[in-house]
Amino acid sequence: MTTAAIFDLDRTLIDESSTPIFMRHLAEAGIGSDSSIPFAEPLVHATSSLLKTIFNVMGESRILMQPAKLAVRASVGWSVGDVDTAARKAAAEIVDHLLPFAKLVIEEHRAAGDLLVLASTSPLAFTRPLAEALGFDGVIGTAWGRTDDEHSRYTGTIDGVFVWGPAKADAVREWAAEHGVRLSDSSAYSDSYYDAPLLDLVGHPVAVNPDARLQALAAVKGWPVRHLDKSTGVIKVAGREIQEWARPIMRPELIAPYADIVFQHDDKIPADGPAIVVFNHRSYFDPTVMGLLLARAGRNVRGLGKKEVFDVPLVGRLLEGIGGVRVERASGSDEPLEAAARALRGGELVMMAPEGTIPRGPAFFDPELKGRWGAAKLAADTRVPVIPVGLWGTENVWPRNQRLPNLSPRTRPVVTAVVGDPVDLKYRSPDADTKRIMAALGDLLPPESRIRRQPTTEELLRTFPPGYSGDPNAEVLRRPGTDT
Repeated sequence: MTTAAIFDLDRTLIDESSTPIFMRHLAEAGIGSDSSIPFAEPLVHATSSLLKTIFNVMGESRILMQPAKLAVRASVGWSVGDVDTAARKAAAEIVDHLLPFAKLVIEEHRAAGDLLVLASTSPLAFTRPLAEALGFDGVIGTAWGRTDDEHSRYTGTIDGVFVWGPAKADAVREWAAEHGVRLSDSSAYSDSYYDAPLLDLVGHPVAVNPDARLQALAAVKGWPVRHLDKSTGVIKVAGREIQEWARPIMRPELIAPYADIVFQHDDKIPADGPAIVVFNHRSYFDPTVMGLLLARAGRNVRGLGKKEVFDVPLVGRLLEGIGGVRVERASGSDEPLEAAARALRGGELVMMAPEGTIPRGPAFFDPELKGRWGAAKLAADTRVPVIPVGLWGTENVWPRNQRLPNLSPRTRPVVTAVVGDPVDLKYRSPDADTKRIMAALGDLLPPESRIRRQPTTEELLRTFPPGYSGDPNAEVLRRPGTDT
């Protein structure tokens, strides 16, 4: 026996109802119209935009599904061939509307050898061409009655049952039995509480963008919750990420009134699409400045962070909930870079410090910045732009030898964050591209950073953790590698 991955369509693989797209293509083909199709009106017609909003936000309900059940009546007399042609055009558009991580999940199941199944309440007349366009192995949906002749037309009736709720689960069970699929080892993805019977069938249920009742049920049953427009683990509240809710207060005067933070060229942060944002590491205050910068740019970010931070109770879960990627430097694992690459392939923005950690001792004052290979390897793997951000003065807000930042508003150290143009990488050598990245960062720092000088003992001690008692003049050597 084999296994399968079973996907609902609306609010699961795409973020809203597919009905308006199908209806528009039918109308353009001269088949019916928005006003003559019962379930097009509550979803498409401008006067019923409230119902469309309710569906997109809240998901399915018994009331909203009644027009869908009656929609078959409008199909009487429609040419099966003409509907199929229109549905194929709609399918091509819907494929382009797939959520970014839906594409990745589908490909992962395909690579694992799972059969791919589209299970939707929508008519098979619409979803079968879509399943074919996606390269799926099976499709389950509501069948419309049709005449059995050379000019086949729909009869305005349902052939069998309306595939919704428990009936959808029954249809999946029957399909699995016919195709030798072991549901106990299979996966299913849906947004709707009414698909709980389907999710109960499989060994690996996933609540995707769940409505309120499915969210509660998933918590009770221990089902994982995913949002296929975001990286795994990212939490959404009322349809928005925590970062998006927090953005209005992500302002320097509110978050860091004890520092004078100056941003330059922040419009060079891409407004959308994947990118790797790199910064030079000088202080524990750096992530705060970078968070403020990216909030100004209106971008959510996935940041790589130390294992030790993720191990802190509550803090670690919060970091995961906003898309943080845990890094265990001593492990030598490529898993953090793989997680970051996945985020980039989903169209997200990843932030990282190529140095990996704050330089200690004389290395902190070296005009030539040195980094590890992680950012260069990630860029070569994904071919997304690498945007450098030069930070300066953060160590005056929170030097490494202090457990807390300087919160005195009277001193207000000046901090600068300068965004540069994408780094010109060659993708032939991680070492050479790392040097290009670090040189680009160095070029964004003030002239004083390029002056080679002998720091004082007091300056050197500020670059070490509290309680350091060794020789501050002994430079800590860093071995290049994938650690980020």
